[in-house]
Amino acid sequence: MANQVKYVLQESEMPRQWYNIVPDLPSPPPPPLHPGTREPVGPDDLAPLFPAELIMQEVSPERHIPIPEPVLDVYRLWRPTPLLRARRLEKDLGTPARIYYKYEGVSPAGSHKPNTAVPQAYYNAAAGVSRLTTETGAGQWGTALSFACALFGIDLTVWMVRSSYDQKPYRRTLMETYGATVHPSPSQVTNAGRAVLAEHPDSTGSLGIAISEAVEMAAADPAARYSLGSVLNHVLMHQTIIGEEALRQLEQAGDAPDVIVGCTGGGSNFGGLACPFLREKLAGRMNPVIRAVEPAACPSFTRGTYAYDFGDTAGLTPLLKMHTLGHEFIPDPIHAGGLRYHGMSPLLSHIYELGLIEAVAKPQSECFAAGLRFARTEGIVPAPEPTHAVAACIEEALRCKESGEEKVILTALCGHGLLDLAAYSDYLSGQMRDLDLSDDAIAAALRGLPAAV
Repeated sequence: MANQVKYVLQESEMPRQWYNIVPDLPSPPPPPLHPGTREPVGPDDLAPLFPAELIMQEVSPERHIPIPEPVLDVYRLWRPTPLLRARRLEKDLGTPARIYYKYEGVSPAGSHKPNTAVPQAYYNAAAGVSRLTTETGAGQWGTALSFACALFGIDLTVWMVRSSYDQKPYRRTLMETYGATVHPSPSQVTNAGRAVLAEHPDSTGSLGIAISEAVEMAAADPAARYSLGSVLNHVLMHQTIIGEEALRQLEQAGDAPDVIVGCTGGGSNFGGLACPFLREKLAGRMNPVIRAVEPAACPSFTRGTYAYDFGDTAGLTPLLKMHTLGHEFIPDPIHAGGLRYHGMSPLLSHIYELGLIEAVAKPQSECFAAGLRFARTEGIVPAPEPTHAVAACIEEALRCKESGEEKVILTALCGHGLLDLAAYSDYLSGQMRDLDLSDDAIAAALRGLPAAV
């Protein structure tokens, strides 16, 4: 048998619908609240930021939403994505476990992010929107939306978290290649950015600050709307094409997962992989353990509080019931910039509270060691974000080695690391450090939570 086995669906087998897990949950997640009235937000409250179709998807009671043909036509550039059996990694670990990874790095932007960037650009273009604003952490989301906006003729302005803006210049160049305008965040362009810089001139930024800047600019321009790459329900729903394809591919392989692992920052990659499998679990058709893996430097699931909080630092967004470290929390500038968000998807936070998934946190040195091991066996250099999932897969596989269990482990390798080699260089040269996040730092950030709702 070949060392590596690939399972590829035909284009005709690509899912034609996104999956919405909310109707299948034991109870619905708490609604977002208006920051002023503290009442549940309605469509009119969100209209300055999002087109009507995305607002309807955000609150939809339907299990399945048809994927528009123009979106499918773009998806065909790289979807269906392959499911691969990591036989070389298995052999290197000496494990009886079978490790599968759904490889999303084959997209034009090099990650899973175009799965939602393309439909968001399409729906905005259909609504007559000529300009979008957004934020990006490591640059994966900004790159994906730049690509999508180029296809649908929309101007894009991106606020890139300052630490990643400095660490990852080629991601900035890639966004500009697709036609986007990119600012470091915090910036002097917005009131939110200027306020942060006035108090912290050397701020390395955060996704919360970058969101504040992008939302401020969108709200001030009637021709503009805002686009978010994670956290919200419609974003996770667009990403479920990952899990739906993986279900069909594992059937090809004659396997079913015992453990599903995904890196988790805002939740789009993890939710996209896990939600279709959670549907099967809730229906009694399988029973996998579903495990979210987050950075120890930004552990919203494992050390955060489940409470209503702002999605951004300046308090411009609706209040979301989520696991949060506090909207004033500024994560240390770890290399996994896409996971440096103070909060977690409200939908996934609710699912976690229901006890349907579990979560662990990993330090970045363990994750980069896992990324190297993966690269040296499977040949793919993972982005810093999915190295967290790779580390958890290796940990699980080694437990199987000790116990002799032949578990099936599934993850989504959500992006390649070919533009993240400076991070690998830091690790290889011994310059990378694990940053200790104190209880006092978390407590200080949580004191800024909005008054109890």
